[in-house]
Amino acid sequence: MALTISSVCKNITPSTTLRLNALVNEKKQQGLDVISLAAGEPDFATPSHICLAGKHAIDTGKTKYTASSGIPELRRALSDFLLAHRGLRYKPGQLIVGTGAKQVLLGALQAILEPGDEVLLPAPCWLSYPEMVRMAGGVPVIVHTDMAQGYLPTPAQLAQAVTARTRAIILNTPNNPTGVVWGEQALRAVADLAQAHDFYIISDEIYESLVYAGERHIPIAGLNEDAYSRTITVSGFSKAYAMTGWRLGYAAGPKAVIQAMDAYQSHATGNPNSIGQYAAVAAMTGDQSCVEEMRQAFERRCALMLSLLDEIPGVRYAKPHGAFYVLADISRLLGKRYRGEVIDSDGRFAELLLEHALVSAVPGEPFIAPGCLRFSYAINEERLAEAVRRIKTFVEELI
Repeated sequence: MALTISSVCKNITPSTTLRLNALVNEKKQQGLDVISLAAGEPDFATPSHICLAGKHAIDTGKTKYTASSGIPELRRALSDFLLAHRGLRYKPGQLIVGTGAKQVLLGALQAILEPGDEVLLPAPCWLSYPEMVRMAGGVPVIVHTDMAQGYLPTPAQLAQAVTARTRAIILNTPNNPTGVVWGEQALRAVADLAQAHDFYIISDEIYESLVYAGERHIPIAGLNEDAYSRTITVSGFSKAYAMTGWRLGYAAGPKAVIQAMDAYQSHATGNPNSIGQYAAVAAMTGDQSCVEEMRQAFERRCALMLSLLDEIPGVRYAKPHGAFYVLADISRLLGKRYRGEVIDSDGRFAELLLEHALVSAVPGEPFIAPGCLRFSYAINEERLAEAVRRIKTFVEELI
């Protein structure tokens, strides 16, 4: 028998954002002044009280294995936080902590999917969702939206995508890559459909704290008892607390699902790192003003970026109200020439932008948003303005 690679791994598309980050780092090592609008992480340092809690955990020897689902102190803190700040009542046994929201989300899919089960994915969507569904044996079913509809699917679009094999839908609000925040009416349509056809809702709410312009984040699990009973809410500490490198996420949901996720996690990864968990307790129970300060900074940057993009001909967008991304539609610029080369795709546009303008952005294609680029404004305002100036200069050279 030949030594081969599994079909699951052979068919996985590598993360575009991680690949671009590697290219950016290569250019920086060459001494080039690259500005990255690609990274999906805050540029702020982890707040000091959280770091101190992590250091204290090391100093006091809290460096051993923990329960695979997380330390009791953290699950209690999460339970209290979700009730106080989200109006969601979960017992600690309905909560699991994992190595990042990404790992927790994959664990949720492993817990609920049988081979061939379908998962609805309103698109544009985070580029990892389709791959995760496939890795868990499922079939991603894309529900396409466009800028004209604000990148929100209509109830009719969702209903048409449902089949006898539909097992779940993955929501992401605020959304990566669009920055769209799902309102109550749109969420109720999803909840009603899930109840009518009896499927799970996986709600990725990792950007829940980053909402702007008078919008508010609404947890779909809080709409009614049925939505609560079928929703697996996924979130974490990376975005709100600038803890991307700490790798901690969590899920709250039906006890049977959380128990299944715990069983899977106990063999797949074991517990998340103990030091990070004690730091996360400090994040949950400590002063939340750091979250608001970062939110306000991102809101200012969002306004700045949109005002600057408005000056670039051929670039359009649906105004984002959350996260820290703008999905810029560049379809009107495709087909034009840059120094003799026809730009035929958003991917090639991004490559040329990096090569000649030293600005990195993520192509829209992996997010199921062809003809677009995702710009992150998780950098300081001076660098952000310089990056958009470079983009404008690049576009002005197109023929």
